[in-house]
Amino acid sequence: MPVALALDLGGTKVEAALVTADGAVVTSSRHRRPTGAGSTSEQLAEAVTGATMAALASLAPEHELVGAGIGAAGPINVGAGAVSPLNLANWRDYPLRDLVRSVVEPVAPGIPVTLRMDGLCIALAEHWVGAARGADNAMGMIVSTGVGGGLILGGRTVPGPTGNAGHIGHVEVAGFDDPCACGGAGCREAVASGPKTVAWARREGWDGSTGEELAAAYAAGDEIARRAVARSGRAIGQAIASATALVDLDVVAIGGGFSHVTPDLFDLIREPIAEHVQFGFVTKVRVVPSALSGDGPLIGAAALIHRSELIGD
Repeated sequence: MPVALALDLGGTKVEAALVTADGAVVTSSRHRRPTGAGSTSEQLAEAVTGATMAALASLAPEHELVGAGIGAAGPINVGAGAVSPLNLANWRDYPLRDLVRSVVEPVAPGIPVTLRMDGLCIALAEHWVGAARGADNAMGMIVSTGVGGGLILGGRTVPGPTGNAGHIGHVEVAGFDDPCACGGAGCREAVASGPKTVAWARREGWDGSTGEELAAAYAAGDEIARRAVARSGRAIGQAIASATALVDLDVVAIGGGFSHVTPDLFDLIREPIAEHVQFGFVTKVRVVPSALSGDGPLIGAAALIHRSELIGD
């Protein structure tokens, strides 16, 4: 049974697992370690190494390890195999691909180790076994601690020369001037991520502190919580409308923890898209929830190996 090692690196955790050639995560192989903005470079390396080794220890006699796929928060340098995640300040141009290769090589010498941005992995996962199946022009998105995205156009991924194409979290949207950690202002991540939406609500007088509390307050009819979520939804929708005008998308599949703040979020996202009444090629785009729950990032990282024919250069 061919399996790929899948690794997902984000701002709060790194997760590793084995994934079969039909896109199923081997549940017993799934392991995670905390990361976090305050982690040192050594702690981050230990987290990646620990999760990777734990997943590899789950290899069974019937498994054939055929490669390792890594999805990482951006920006990345795909040519160098290096990462500089915005929310992990102590990793700048860190050679993540080489680190993972050093752990994998003793177990399966010579297998491919492929790094791409996590948003692109999400797009691959949704196209392969998720909500974007059958759509050759699609975007996968994550709305969580950060905001990421990736593109599939003409049935192939579009990583761009550095690997950062499709990073819709840092597309600036009209009517917003929230400062962003990337140095810009009005970026979708600065407006619509979970922590930034909570921060905006607190500035408006809401007394909660987490995305979960904001979701509960929204469900209870709290006026500030409702305005905060509506603001997030509009920013996401405006960015999707702009992206669709640029590359003519058929479907956008959105996952991530904050995408579950309320089912209303998707209606709020669709509203600004529908305003482009003279552009049917924009209003036609379908915005749908991810069909993969929390497995999407790992399935997408594994798709870098199992569906390598879709990987654009």
